[in-house]
Amino acid sequence: MDFLTKEIIYQKSSQEITSLLYEALIDHTKGAIQDIEASRLIEANDKLKKVNDILERLGVGINYEAGIIAEQLDVLYNYMADLVIKANVKKDIEPLKEVLTILEDISGAWQTAMKNNKSSQIQQQLLRKTNAYERNVMVYEREPNTVEEGK
Repeated sequence: MDFLTKEIIYQKSSQEITSLLYEALIDHTKGAIQDIEASRLIEANDKLKKVNDILERLGVGINYEAGIIAEQLDVLYNYMADLVIKANVKKDIEPLKEVLTILEDISGAWQTAMKNNKSSQIQQQLLRKTNAYERNVMVYEREPNTVEEGK
């Protein structure tokens, strides 16, 4: 993730940015687990603060018009944030393992949804092009207008 520049990020869709945030969450959570196991508690604390920051930003970015899935994501983000805080206070990796499992599931589902959405968008573009073609064909095949021909 360090190789991403502002220009590259600005070119990403909101769905792709969300995917990158999930990757960052997974990376920081794994790193925090390793740091706690190695008794690098300050580094673990820094990573866990980043995890909570990203979870908060994801929660703020939820489109609640999307329905029940949006509400469920909000609940999951809050639940994971609570687990991260508990893990950070107690320096316990078990809650972080649970967070990691949830994150990997959400990230996998998000990737699948993005792939399905891309194929759906391609189909919609083809349909629009086909419709535009058919409209043009219909224009050329219409009955001649007697006013246009001067009759």
